[in-house]
Amino acid sequence: MRQLIGAFDTFAIRTCSSVGSCALRIGVGIVYVWFGVLKYFPHASPAEDLVGRTVSWAVNPEWFIPLLATWEVAIGLGFLTGRFRRLTLALFFLHMPGTFMPLFVCPELVWTEFPHSWTLEGQYIIKNLVLIGAGLTIAGRLSPRTQSSLTSAEHGVSA
Repeated sequence: MRQLIGAFDTFAIRTCSSVGSCALRIGVGIVYVWFGVLKYFPHASPAEDLVGRTVSWAVNPEWFIPLLATWEVAIGLGFLTGRFRRLTLALFFLHMPGTFMPLFVCPELVWTEFPHSWTLEGQYIIKNLVLIGAGLTIAGRLSPRTQSSLTSAEHGVSA
């Protein structure tokens, strides 16, 4: 019985290891495309008011929200297709700090009682810690660039 459990354990770990990163990448891609597309339609995104109130001191939300939507859809498509992974991850990690801005710019929107009781918007923001972990895991599965691939890329040749 122990051998059977051990064999199943090994099989389960290998299976999770081989498909887990891909499933994570696709899941993050779906979330990004979905949340991004909603921002193209007025009042469709639950984050529209939160984003608008967060950035209104610096930029006009009327042009910023569609720009943010495009950024998020680009990230999502990059994760879904698996192409341009380094660019996708760069856009992703540049996007993440902005998702935490409401904690500092509009704290009244994210806490019912600081520091332990979150509003729904606060919970929406704090879940991004999981997305950061996903991004780090996906980035950790990249193959390191070799000197020859860097040299080829400089000359427009794909490695």
